[in-house]
Formats: sequence, structure tokens, C-alpha cells
Amino acid sequence: MDAAESSRGAAGARKKSWRSELVLAYQSLGVVYGEVVTSPLYVYKSAFAGGDIEHSEGNEEIYGVLSLVFWTLTLITLLKYVLVVLRADDDGEGGTFALYSLICRRVGAGLLPGAGDDLKGQRGGAALPPASSVRTALQQRRELQWLLLLFALLGTSMVIGDGVLTPAVSVLSAVSGLKLSMVDEQHQYVLLPVTCVILVGLFALQHYGTHRVGFLFAPIICLWLLCISIIGVYNIIYWNPHVYKALSPYYMYRFLQKTQYGGWMSLGGILLCVTGSEAMYADLGHFSQSSIKLAFTMVVYPSLILAYMGQAAYISRHHSFEKNHHIGFYVSVPEKIRWPVLGIAILAAVVGSQAVITGTFSVIKQCCSLNCFPRVKIVHTSSTVHGQIYIPEINWILMLLCLALTIGFRDTKHMANAQGLAVITVMIVTTCLMSLVIILCWNKNIVFALSFLLFFGAIEAIYFSASLVKFHEGAWVPIILSFIFLMVMCVWHYGTAKKYEFDVENKVSISWLLNLGPSLGIVRVRGIGLIHTDLISGIPAIFSHFVTNLPAFHQVLVFLCIKSVSVPHVQPEERFLVGRIGLRQYSLYRVVVRYGYRDVQQDSLEFEKTLVSSIAEFIRSGDSDLNGHLDGSDSPYEKLSVISKGLPFQKDGEPEASPESSTPTETNPKLVSSKSRRVRFVLPENAQMNSEVRSELQELTEAREAGMTFIMGRSYMRAKSGSSMIKRIAINFIYEFLMRNSRSPAYAANVPHVSTLEVGMVCQV
Repeated sequence: MDAAESSRGAAGARKKSWRSELVLAYQSLGVVYGEVVTSPLYVYKSAFAGGDIEHSEGNEEIYGVLSLVFWTLTLITLLKYVLVVLRADDDGEGGTFALYSLICRRVGAGLLPGAGDDLKGQRGGAALPPASSVRTALQQRRELQWLLLLFALLGTSMVIGDGVLTPAVSVLSAVSGLKLSMVDEQHQYVLLPVTCVILVGLFALQHYGTHRVGFLFAPIICLWLLCISIIGVYNIIYWNPHVYKALSPYYMYRFLQKTQYGGWMSLGGILLCVTGSEAMYADLGHFSQSSIKLAFTMVVYPSLILAYMGQAAYISRHHSFEKNHHIGFYVSVPEKIRWPVLGIAILAAVVGSQAVITGTFSVIKQCCSLNCFPRVKIVHTSSTVHGQIYIPEINWILMLLCLALTIGFRDTKHMANAQGLAVITVMIVTTCLMSLVIILCWNKNIVFALSFLLFFGAIEAIYFSASLVKFHEGAWVPIILSFIFLMVMCVWHYGTAKKYEFDVENKVSISWLLNLGPSLGIVRVRGIGLIHTDLISGIPAIFSHFVTNLPAFHQVLVFLCIKSVSVPHVQPEERFLVGRIGLRQYSLYRVVVRYGYRDVQQDSLEFEKTLVSSIAEFIRSGDSDLNGHLDGSDSPYEKLSVISKGLPFQKDGEPEASPESSTPTETNPKLVSSKSRRVRFVLPENAQMNSEVRSELQELTEAREAGMTFIMGRSYMRAKSGSSMIKRIAINFIYEFLMRNSRSPAYAANVPHVSTLEVGMVCQV
């Protein structure tokens, strides 16, 4: 009987699991695949619009393009991304930075903060695999670490460039269906304004978030896939049932043999059939591997193949196009349903553009978390949906660039060339990083990694060369955009690293501070002083600079380090590390707060409360062995204790428990409160405290009641005399400009000005 019940329970669990996977697969259609499913709007048009190939009576060109589209979609998207790359997740997260952080943690070296750290209690805590020549080279050679970082930043900058190009190409391609219903004199005055209005509306509505209308995304994409599939099947049956023969690689050979140089040039347009493939991997954190694979293999891939075959079937029986750029999606749509299809196409293009914009926000947030992009305002538009963020500055920059390209180029030909170069560059970066993952993380033989690199790298190199050769026809756009974003990210990272080196070199030793005695040689006033520093050991120079000029400070002093680590998420119970500096009477604490590059940082009020309660729990736990010095420690977290849960607050006005009235079965708490009893900590009933611990907790509650002051360092960076011209320009001008126009740290963004104190210092680096 028990065996039967167990069998039924297991079957029910499997059924529930499959049901949840199907739901995730359905939802992923509206988030992940918006870009790739709209590619039939412009792939054939881009392939023929450049004039590199002509549609002839023998149909070698259209059959060759169909064969290339089929095999490119199969090899790159299905084989590379779905079957291989999706397996390389960083604790469920995907994308260029996920691959980079995965490599750095496995190697135990990296240039980004926390890139080589193993968090205790985290996934990275496992021992490193046996040394290999590749791993040893990355650990020992600084130039290879820089090259790896630059490669990751190049891919990221191209993703941002794609965020500019995709909305323009998708929306303009969808709106171009109006051409077939208007004369030339009319559509040239209608297409551009309609496209611009849609784009402005798309970006203007970003601050509302997608969670309000997100439930419509999957149905729209499903309707679009159903639409292009039905039209494809109709065109295949009605116009050319034998078009399936063109899927043979033989037609690729005939195509390239006949067209030669022109066929190679047309690869830049054919490449667009795999746009959005990278989004499958980048959005891995929102869904599961199996759900993304299920949605693509069972729904998206067959629908796209039917759509491309249907277009090819129609075009193969029509040779009277006035111009090559008239070859496209809408000519193959039956005239009676052209207007409804136009409406669905515009909606699908908006959904695809929305996914790319949201993905761009997510990538920039990751860069900010790892000190590779200036701090920007990040607004979380949903408290329940993971990853729904909005960045005002980036949103308006993307909108202006998108409108400028749309108005400047006025057609999809040049913008498609630009988009193709951006897409293929990101794919090459992913291929190279993935080959390192195969060796370093999966511990496979180097033959497997080289085979992966050579096979997919060769295919992508051919497409890259075809896209790059169109530099004067629009391909210069992603190069210029990526160069600007790459320069900003590199300068910001370089300046931040130099500032950290300055802080380390000029920090004050803890022994010097403790030799001053419990009062630190200054007047101690009521309240908590929170000093933000990037250091996890020693005393920051801004503190000595402050007390030297103004010898007074708060009765409780906390050195706070917000540390971004190269893992997607840090568990809340492992986020706060608290330690003591000196003896109890000094009232000096160090707190390290760790966030992953996908974590949402708390607002100031919640952060302040959690911080104080964590210190209170540290005091209550009585870890007297943690008050050693941190300087020179091999492990920066060795002297700090992880606070899994802070000591809760008892707010004023709530009934206080009476110890005398307690019975063994009651759970009445004990309270430690300040004299005015406005701030109180709740202690467990069985908690045992000596007088020193109680006195220290009371001092903390009184300081918390008096208020908290955030002391922020304001560094003015200057290159040392004798520095090179490039360094002076990078530090004195570019980095300083970025510093002046960047946001404050996320936790201090909403701190009232009356509670913030900035200490300025000139840093010679």
C-alpha cells in the first residue's frame, strides 16, 4: 500500500513539475523570443536589398538564402545556444558577465571586485580543480586577465548597441507593411512619423514597468507565431510544395557558386535570422533551462522554419518585383488578411523591442554592480517580478539614439547592417568565453573546447567578415556606439581600481587608532556614525582626514563596506558580516555587506534597520574572539562573523513582557531598551546576557535613537605629475566628468541630506 502511495506521489510530483515547466515555457515566449520571432519581417528583405544578389528565374538565389537561413538557425541557435551554451549557467543566470564571473571564480583570479573570492557557504566555496596550463596562465599573467575583461566588456557594449538598433529595425520593418497599401508619394510621409511615434511611446512608457501589461506579451507572440506558421503553410501548399528540397546544404553550395562575392556580401542580411539568440541565454535567470529549450524546440523553431519556407515558396513563383528591396514578408501575405497581420506584426515588434530594452537595463545593472559602469538610478518597477527594472538616464539615451538612427537612415537596409555586426560580435565573444568554460569549469579535454571554438568560430567569422565589409553602409554604427560605451566602462573601471589602490596605500593602521584609547583622542557625541569605505581592513583615509580637522565623532562608529561579488545572488542570511575593532568600550565595528550582480539593494530605511539589528545580534552572540585585527589577514572575511538574522526591534507602544508573569510554556521576550524607551531590541526568552553585553546593547539603542549619520567620501581624482597624456585625460577629465554626473551608492540614494556628510579628498593616482 505504501509503495503504491509513494508511486502515486512521485507521479503527481512529476506531473506538477511538467505543468510548471509548461507554464514557464509559455511565459518565456513573451520575454525571451520577442526579437528572434520578428526576424522574418526583414531577413529576406535585408538579404536582397543590398543589390549584392538578384532574384533570377532559376531561383538559385532564393533557395540558397532559404538553405542558409535554415542551417544558420539550426547550427547557431539550436545546436550552439539551446544544446550547449544554456548549460553554462552561473547559478541559474546567463549572459556575457555570467560567463566571465564563472570563469574568474573557477580560476580564482579576476580584475573585478570579488571575482576571485570564494564566499563561505556559497557555491564558489568548493576547492579549485587541479591546475592546468590555461588556468595557470590566467592566474599568473595580468595581461591575460585584462584581455578577458576587455573581451567581456566588448560583448556587453555590443549588447547595449543592440538595444539601440533592434527597436528601430523591428518597428520600422513592421510598419513598412503600409507601403503595399499606399503609393510612393504617400508612404514616404507616413512610415517615418508612425515609426517615430511608436518608438517614443515605447520608451515613454518604460517607467511604468512591463508587469502591468506583461501578461499580454506571451499571447501576442503566440498569436504572431500562429499567424506566420499558417501563412507559411498556406504559401508552401499553394505556391510551391517542393520548396522543402531547398533545405538541403546542396543549395547553399549552388548559391555561393553562382553568386560568389555577392553571395558572401548578402550573408550580413541572412545573419539577422539569429538575432535574439543571445537573449535566450541572457534571460536564463528569469526561467529554467528546460522551459527555454521546450519553448524553442517545440514552438519557436518550427514556426520560424515554416515562415521562412512559406516566404521562399511565394518568392520562387514571383519574379516581377520592381526592385529587390520589395522582396520581403508582406508581399507573401494574402491581401485579404494583410491589415490584421500588420497590426499583429507591430504588436510583436513592440514586444520584441521591449524585451531588448529590458535586457539592456539588466546588463547595465550588472556592469554597475561590478564597478564597470558609472552609477545610475535603478528603479524596480515590480516588487514581485524578478528583474523588472527601469533606468531613466539609459532609457532616454536609448530613445534619442534610436530616433536619430531611424530619422537618419530612413530604411532598414543600413540599420540591419549595423544590427548584424552587433549581433555577430556578441556571438563571437560568447563562443570564445564558452570554450574557456568547457576547459576550466566543465574540466573537459582541450580537444572539445578547440572543436567548439573552431567549428562555431569559423561560421561566425564568415558572417562577421560579411558584416564588417559593409562598414560604409551602416556597420559603422555599432562600432562607434560600442567604442563609446567600452571607453566609458574601461575608464570607470580603471579609475575605480586606481581609487581603491589609493585607499589601500593611504589607509590608517588599526593599531594606531586603538593606541589613542577608548575615546580615540576625540570628543564622542551621541549617535551612530556610518563611514562608507571600499576597504575590508584598516581605517580609511577619509576618517583620519575628518578627525584631524574636526576632532569629534559619534559614540558608535561603523566602518561599512558594500561589496559586489561576482555571483548572481547572495543569500540574505549570508549577506551581513560583522566584526569588532578593539575592545567593547571602543564601540567600533566593521560591517561588510555583500550583494550579487543580480541582487536588489535595499532602500536606505530598510538598510539602516537591518544594519543596526545585525550589529545588535553580533553583540548578543558574544563572539569575543572576533575582535582581532583584520590587517594582513589572508582571508578578508576570517575575522568577521556572518549574521544570518538580525535582532528584531520592539517598537514603542507595544506591550512589554513581564518576566515575573512568564511561565515555562510562554514565549514572552526580554527587552533591551534605551532610557526613553523609543527603541528596543527583542531578545529570546532563554537568552543569557552578562552586564557588559546588556550595557553595549543599551548604548547601541541610545545611539540608534539619537540618529544615524552617513559619512561619504568625495574623492577628487588627479593623475600624478609625470603621468602619461592618456592617463591624465582618462583620470583628470573623463573619470572626473563621470564621477560628477553619476549617482550616489544605491543604499544612500534616499538618505536625507541632513543625515549625509561628505568628506572631500584629493587623490593623486
